[in-house]
Amino acid sequence: MKVLVIGQGGREHALAWKLAAAESVTDVFCAPGNAGMATVGSCVPLPSDDIPALVSFAREQSIDLTVVGPEVPLVNGLVDAFQAAGLRAFGPSKQAAALEGSKAFAKEIMRRGNVPTADHVVLETLEEAQTFLQDREDQSWVVKADGLAAGKGVIMCDDRIQALEAVRHILVEDAFGNAGKQVVIEETLVGQEASILALVDGNTIVALESSQDHKRAGDGDTGPNTGGMGAYSPAPLVTPELMSDIERNVLVPTVHAMKLAGCPFQGLLYAGLMITNQGPRVLEFNVRFGDPEAQPVLLRLRSDLGEVLLAAADGRLAEFGPLEWDPRPSVCVVMASDGYPEKYQTGHPIQGLDQAAALPDVEVFHAGTTAADGQVLTSGGRVLGITALGDDHSDAKRRAYEAVKCIRWEGAWCRKDISDKVRQP
Repeated sequence: MKVLVIGQGGREHALAWKLAAAESVTDVFCAPGNAGMATVGSCVPLPSDDIPALVSFAREQSIDLTVVGPEVPLVNGLVDAFQAAGLRAFGPSKQAAALEGSKAFAKEIMRRGNVPTADHVVLETLEEAQTFLQDREDQSWVVKADGLAAGKGVIMCDDRIQALEAVRHILVEDAFGNAGKQVVIEETLVGQEASILALVDGNTIVALESSQDHKRAGDGDTGPNTGGMGAYSPAPLVTPELMSDIERNVLVPTVHAMKLAGCPFQGLLYAGLMITNQGPRVLEFNVRFGDPEAQPVLLRLRSDLGEVLLAAADGRLAEFGPLEWDPRPSVCVVMASDGYPEKYQTGHPIQGLDQAAALPDVEVFHAGTTAADGQVLTSGGRVLGITALGDDHSDAKRRAYEAVKCIRWEGAWCRKDISDKVRQP
């Protein structure tokens, strides 16, 4: 079948790479794609948010399945537009995508489904926040912009003063535009994070292998939040018993609550969890593959990704047996541009890509790259996701950083401690 992958980041490169290797897939198109995606498919210069143009292209090319990478087109109703045109698309409807598009909506769904999450409040004014915080003991808080903020709308606060400043930053200073019309203030959860990605066809849920992201920019989880500086799979803290708990108390009730709310979920459900001493608690829901979690997870997947995503889009996941996985762990290290996640320069030539890709059990996934005059240039903050398999997590980490050392451009940097938090259960 012909597949169209929408997006241009590391997640989309991993999806296109895995789909291109699937026996069920004959052609892969990428819109708009990047320099890496051009090596596994045909890139077409269509922005991921130009829904009418994407629908027209899919019709003209007789695309059998469209796989949507980023959240913005999902929240804007791309899947609805494709379905209205009689085209298959893997992803949730606009209504269901509100699970990521609005943190307040997600909290309401969790309340209806009795899904464990942090205690919280949804507010619209600075005065409401002042009243709320003054009535409570001084403690650490997490302040979140309600809408989509490219992974940067979450502010960790040590006390009441910082929390009020964060609310002011979002509501008064309009730091995140329309995404900050409301804020969610919630208690800080303590524990280790885990990412659980699950395929959902409206009824059947198929959880993928676990992973753990590294959100902070600096080693030791210091510095500002980013879109993700690396990930590994599996996350050993997610034992089989804990996974059963997550499926029973998080995934199933969330999908059921969405159905009862009149917006059944079909696509990729991502539960970002904090594993606390009291059990798993939901930090956030996303409605697409995580980035960079998709890279190490998909590197380990042995099943035909085209077949399974088509089955999810058609409501046939129940026909599939268990997915097949490479038992070896994988580690993804994100290489970023100097200045990220704040201001950074682009257009720097990247050296050493072929040398890194030639290493055994290593894949170099492009995130922010473009090709010009025979060179690959940086075009984003997160530039590459160097992903490797190994006999254990330490071996996978060693292989990933060996590949990182091959690659150079002006201002390149990465965290040095990806996967160091691995502990055996």
